Amino acid sequence: MAKTMTQSDTNIDETNTSALAAELKRQAATLGFQLVGIAPATAPESGPHFERWLERGFAGQMEYIPRRREAYGHPEFVLESVRSVVMLAANYNSGDDSGAAPDDASLRIARYARSTADYHDVLKSRVKQLANWLHDQCPGCRTRGVVDTAPLLERDFARRAGLGWFGKNTMLINKRMGSWFFLAALLTDVDLPADQTHETSHCGTCTRCLEACPTDAFPEPHVLDARRCISYLTIELRGEPIPAELRPGIGEWLFGCDVCQDVCPWNRKAPQTNEPQWTPVLAQSAETLGETLRIDEAAFRERYRKHPIWRIGRDGLVRNACIVTANLGESRFVPDLVRLLADASSIVRGAAAWALGRLGGEVASQSLAERSSSEDDPTVTQEIAAALAHLATED
Repeated sequence: MAKTMTQSDTNIDETNTSALAAELKRQAATLGFQLVGIAPATAPESGPHFERWLERGFAGQMEYIPRRREAYGHPEFVLESVRSVVMLAANYNSGDDSGAAPDDASLRIARYARSTADYHDVLKSRVKQLANWLHDQCPGCRTRGVVDTAPLLERDFARRAGLGWFGKNTMLINKRMGSWFFLAALLTDVDLPADQTHETSHCGTCTRCLEACPTDAFPEPHVLDARRCISYLTIELRGEPIPAELRPGIGEWLFGCDVCQDVCPWNRKAPQTNEPQWTPVLAQSAETLGETLRIDEAAFRERYRKHPIWRIGRDGLVRNACIVTANLGESRFVPDLVRLLADASSIVRGAAAWALGRLGGEVASQSLAERSSSEDDPTVTQEIAAALAHLATED
């Protein structure tokens, strides 16, 4: 795509762009963005790092990333004639209340997904309002709002907009807010004055995030192998089993993972949000785990239609629940797992077989043996055989 980089036909005097930028930031704050910065619309500085990451295969099966590889190379592919990238951050830190009883073994859900709101919908609405305000100030200008779905290296532009630095866990970290925030962007052809890039890292010699990862997803600082990341495994890896060797490391995480953020010293005193949209409502309890094992397609649609969990579908959610059930040693749910051996989804049947093999017991062993004679999916047959073999070693 040609880099025309022509200024939009707006009525704004260039000498007033500083005042416009300042007012835009005030407007963003009133809309619920705690951090706002402006970066120039040039090629992302982390482009070479991104290319190496792709070449090492660390994107896993997120094929939409390499498919748009060229587009990530310049924001011009997101908005033609773009001049400025306004980066916005919204705090979602709802605290660490699991919603479980003190003695109750509980599942975990990533902090950003514990409310009933889908952050995409909430932030898109806010960005649209900000874009409308800018159109009022600059008639004829062009804008495009971005919340996760466009080929834009948001963290790169956020760092260049002064919002924070790259942590060794690849998250963007801000001194005041830690890393508990969503990023959104407003691209425009209005040439706004850029903020100072955040050049300094404040991680020092700390490696807590790297050492805490249960699945060793960081081959080196600032590099994430998504194929081993719990968030990737429980969210992005859809339609197939989670690799058996990584299942124990998933622990109690049903959806996403916060481990590398939980241990970050910069998150210790991060402010909590008081916005009702991010109030936790999903109980992270064994009761919820049982309900998840029993959820059908209709119930899933009703409960999660406007929630981030919708992304993984009913089968992905139940697959994850089977693994968490085994990792928590929740033998009370063996009857549910036995029922799932006959589920319509092969990935659910396979996960249920693995879980029964880990939990053990006569009912589990007998049910696996019975299912082995009727199962027609080769992958599930292998899961059942491996589960029975594991049970044999436990006898």
